[in-house]
Amino acid sequence: MNFAGQHPDTRPDREFGWPGGLRASRRRAFTLLEVLVAIFVFSIVIAAIFSTLMLILRASAVGQAAAARAQRQRVVMNTIENSLMCVQSFQASPEYYSFIVENGDEPMLSFAARLPAVFPRNGKFFSPELGRDFKLRRVTFSLEPGADHRNYNLVLRQKPTLTDMGPGEQSDPLILAENVKKFSISCWDTNQEEWATEWDNTNALPPMVMIGLALGGDNNDNDTSPDAESQRTIIRAFSLPSSMMPTFVQLGPGGVGGQPGGQPGGRLALPITRP
Repeated sequence: MNFAGQHPDTRPDREFGWPGGLRASRRRAFTLLEVLVAIFVFSIVIAAIFSTLMLILRASAVGQAAAARAQRQRVVMNTIENSLMCVQSFQASPEYYSFIVENGDEPMLSFAARLPAVFPRNGKFFSPELGRDFKLRRVTFSLEPGADHRNYNLVLRQKPTLTDMGPGEQSDPLILAENVKKFSISCWDTNQEEWATEWDNTNALPPMVMIGLALGGDNNDNDTSPDAESQRTIIRAFSLPSSMMPTFVQLGPGGVGGQPGGQPGGRLALPITRP
C-alpha cells in the first residue's frame, strides 16, 4: 500500500502505537520530586492533626485533675463544716470541751461536737442495736506525713468525749485528702478585730473560723510557686452557731461538778426566777 500521498499526521505509524496497533497514551506519570513533595505535605498535615489531638488530651487530663481536686476540697470542707456547725463547749468542763488550734508544719484543729448521722464513720460510734450512743465526740483534723513520707495527708480522728481514743482509730485514721500542700486554721479575735493563727483561750469558742486548704493534683505535682499554690488554695470562713455555756448554766445556782453538761445524774439545771 502506498502512503506517499498522505499527510504525515494521518500515517498509521502516527495513529497507532507499535506493536499491536494500539493508540499511544500521552498521559505522564508523577515524577519523583512530585511524590516527595506530596509526602512532605501529607506529613505536615498528619503532624498538625497529631499535635492538636495531644493538646486536646492534655487539656482534658488537666481539666479532670482540676475537677477531681475541687471535688476533694469540697468533701473536706463539707466535713469540717458539718462538725463546726455542731460544736459544743462547757466552761465547767474544759478537759472535755477545749477548742484547740495549732498551725505550723503539722497543723491541727480539735474540738467536741454532737455530730450528725451523716458524719463519716458515724456507725462506728452510734449504733442503738449494739448499745453504742456516742453522738457527742471529739474530732481532730490534723496534717500528717503520708506513707511515702514525701507528701502530707489530712486525716480525721474521733473518740467519745469521756473515753480515750481507741488503738484502731489512732493507728488507722480516716484520710480525708492526700497530697495536701497547705492546711491552715485562723480564728477571729474579737479583741484585735483580726484573724489570728493562735487560739490561746481554749475554754472558749471563737465566733468565726477560717480554713485554708490547698491540694496537689498528683504525686508528681511538686510546683510550690506562689501562683500555683494560689490556684490550688480554697479558703472558707465559718460562723459558729454555738457559744460556750457558762458555768452557772451548766451546774445551776450553787451547783457542783458532775457529768459534763449537767449536775450529778446528767440533768441540766437552769436558773429559775421566782415571782
